[in-house]
Amino acid sequence: MKGLSALIGTLMFVGTAAQVSAQEVITLSLDDCLSIALSDNPTIIVADMEVKRTDYSRKEVIGQLLPNIDFGGQYSRTLEKQTMYMSGFGGMGSGSGSDGEDSGEETPAVPKMSNGIKVGLDNTMSVGFQASMPLIAPQLWKNLQLSDTQIARNVEAAHKSRQELVKQVKDAYYTLLLAIDSQKAIKESYDMAALTHETYKKQFELGAASDYDVLRTSVAMKNIEPELTQAEISIRQAQLQLVILMGADNTLKFKPASTLSDYEKTMYEHTLSLDTDISNNADMRMMDIDTKMLHQSLDMQKFAYLPTLALTANYNWTTMNNGSPFKNLRWSPYSTVGLSLSIPIFSGGQRWNRVKSAQVQVDEMRFQRENLERSLLMQVELAYDNIKKNVQQIASSSESVRQAERAYNIMEQSFGIGAASYLNLRDSELALTQSRLAYYQSIFNYLVADSQLELLLGKAPLENYKKK
Repeated sequence: MKGLSALIGTLMFVGTAAQVSAQEVITLSLDDCLSIALSDNPTIIVADMEVKRTDYSRKEVIGQLLPNIDFGGQYSRTLEKQTMYMSGFGGMGSGSGSDGEDSGEETPAVPKMSNGIKVGLDNTMSVGFQASMPLIAPQLWKNLQLSDTQIARNVEAAHKSRQELVKQVKDAYYTLLLAIDSQKAIKESYDMAALTHETYKKQFELGAASDYDVLRTSVAMKNIEPELTQAEISIRQAQLQLVILMGADNTLKFKPASTLSDYEKTMYEHTLSLDTDISNNADMRMMDIDTKMLHQSLDMQKFAYLPTLALTANYNWTTMNNGSPFKNLRWSPYSTVGLSLSIPIFSGGQRWNRVKSAQVQVDEMRFQRENLERSLLMQVELAYDNIKKNVQQIASSSESVRQAERAYNIMEQSFGIGAASYLNLRDSELALTQSRLAYYQSIFNYLVADSQLELLLGKAPLENYKKK
């Protein structure tokens, strides 16, 4: 009974596992993959966290404009008290001038104290509050503007990361479609070779074909098997790459909801609506923000020449005594309010050199932007040309596939009635397989070039990919 129970439990577990495994295979469209990636990809999460971190830094700068209040205390122990000498005591001026000569004036008789007077107490303690607040701080004000610009830059950097992730996910999805369609074309070629081999094998058994024909068709079939295996490996690699980009677990099993041929229906209309405006390019936008930050940094260095004014206040309690620091304590409060003015005059040329260094950075950024703009325009033109050429190639490859299919059907019928040889049939099979692979490759090249142009123009519709 125990063995029977264990067997039943094992069968139930296997059945449940098989059911769960079957349920794990889901169908994902390109938009689904993009929505998951833009929500769960670690790169996007880190970019958003960087925006939050910069916002905290901005609040830190704002805090410098508010009053700064501290509470502190101080204790000191006198090891050697100060000695005070007064005029007329201990020979410090007994009736004589500062040069030791007689001044001609009579001085009253005073007792002689050559050792002076010890002043001060053993213990001194002070506790209280100190407060300060900047009233005029030009550099601090400009630093606050710089923090706002830094936040805008991090937001743009996060936007750029999303644009790049969209391209990566699209390329990975298209690669998966190419691998699946290529595997399908190779599988069809393998099936045709296997069918021919079975035909010759049966004919050989009936004495209508030679052993050479059987061996030749068997070799042709086995030559396709490595390509079929490689296609299956490519499918798995593309799936894993897409899973990584989506930020999902590698145990996720899915299949795409479309094929490469589905994109042929909309490519002509889409190609006619393309433009070459690079104003929304993420790199250009970030460089414009960097230029603005450099100008603000230059202004901040110039503001170092301006005076600063701060309000200060403190409220303290002090006590002094002899002997033990914890006895005979008499706390006396005192408070002050004041203004602190600082006017820069000379710093060894440090401020002047900082201004010149910032100005050089601004000039460098201008040349870098010009170079980036030329490079982007060249890349956009190249991507646009690739799209147009691939559209033409798709049309040509599509017609080639139709002709190859027709030629194979004719050759298959001729081979069936003995009007064509196996070599003719095999040639038509290879031509059909190659035309299909070329057709899928041309669609893939078109889609990759289109995603590249979309990234260069910065026009990925991120709002359409929000996870529901």
